Amino acid sequence: MPLALLALAVSAFGIGTTEFVMMGLLPNVADDLGTSVPTAGHLVSAYALGVVAGAPLLTALGSRVPRKRMLLLLMALFIVGNLASALAPGFGWLLAGRVLAGLPHGAFFGVGAVVAARLVREDRQARAVATMFLGLTVANILGVPAATLLGQHLGWRATFLVVAVIGLVALAALARLVPYVPVDERQGLGRELRALRRPQVLLGLLTAVFGFAGVFAVYSYLASMTTEVMGFGESTVTVVLALFGIGMTGGALAAGPLTDRAPRPTLYGSLAALALTLVAFRFTVHVPWLALVTVVVLGAVGFMTTTPLQMLVMNKAKDAPTLASASNHSAFNLANAGGAWAGGAAIAAGWGWTSPALVGAVLAAVGLAIAVLAGVLDRGPAASGTEGEASRVVTGSPLVDAEPEAAPTPSPSRA
Repeated sequence: MPLALLALAVSAFGIGTTEFVMMGLLPNVADDLGTSVPTAGHLVSAYALGVVAGAPLLTALGSRVPRKRMLLLLMALFIVGNLASALAPGFGWLLAGRVLAGLPHGAFFGVGAVVAARLVREDRQARAVATMFLGLTVANILGVPAATLLGQHLGWRATFLVVAVIGLVALAALARLVPYVPVDERQGLGRELRALRRPQVLLGLLTAVFGFAGVFAVYSYLASMTTEVMGFGESTVTVVLALFGIGMTGGALAAGPLTDRAPRPTLYGSLAALALTLVAFRFTVHVPWLALVTVVVLGAVGFMTTTPLQMLVMNKAKDAPTLASASNHSAFNLANAGGAWAGGAAIAAGWGWTSPALVGAVLAAVGLAIAVLAGVLDRGPAASGTEGEASRVVTGSPLVDAEPEAAPTPSPSRA
């Protein structure tokens, strides 16, 4: 794999750390800024709002910007957002800093996925995208627990300062390792918007919203399930979250080669396995060792859905995949918010701490139904693309490290 993928993975590690670390720092932030924990919880929503709004907006504004330069600008904005969070004098400023830090998230992964696919041969594109996402999963194993401990001992501001430093390291790695990636001369906002309106792209985004919501219906309340149902102490929560992260990493590693080989079956299988695992979790959660095993499996099958979804959406957008790719991350964040809301509604209705597992299973099943519908329509006479093309976003030779003046003229099929 090219070293440029390492730079993308380091960037994903920093982004994943700042996205999820706030969940562990809410009590510290609330105490320091004199507010309640539920009010501090708006900081999680603020980041998600930044992702949902920033993914299509920044991608559209940067549609004619060379890919490497766009990645550098987005990472610079990420650094500024985390510095603003670290230096925020009050809750309102911290809220704004979280929105600012979330703005480049979706656009970075959208552009990064297209660049990752350009770096390798056609038959390894899904593996390249999965390698970038690996940084996101490792953040849940190492970055989030370490950043949470740092914030608990040195204050939450120190956490965001360290994340900003990670961003600087990622910025340097991107500048050094990622080759120049030209923009198709015909590329433009109108073309990207037309690609985003294609039925198969919209069905892919809907699959992400419902299917991935099943994961977050449970993940959002995993800490409470650990202490209230599994019977572990609060000190074990970090271990359980790390086990979920280990599962995510395993799922990401498996998803790449499986998607390269058979993207739709991989998506169908992962969504079906997710629904079944969530149903099983409703019962295994009462047996501590079985609960821990199920948490690992849940992380694995849940994250296995991301790579095939990303590749299918990019492929169905054809030669204008960047906005669709970025919008997929808006869909994932809508899934985060929607899953957390649905799981919380079940608990508030008095259905118990295990009820989010069954809610998540229903959401995953809906996502599977949408995915199957998309597959059926894809085999119709009006279908665009073929199953064999579904994991191949670009064609031609992989990129080499080259300066702009030495770059080859892009073909219409390149992203």
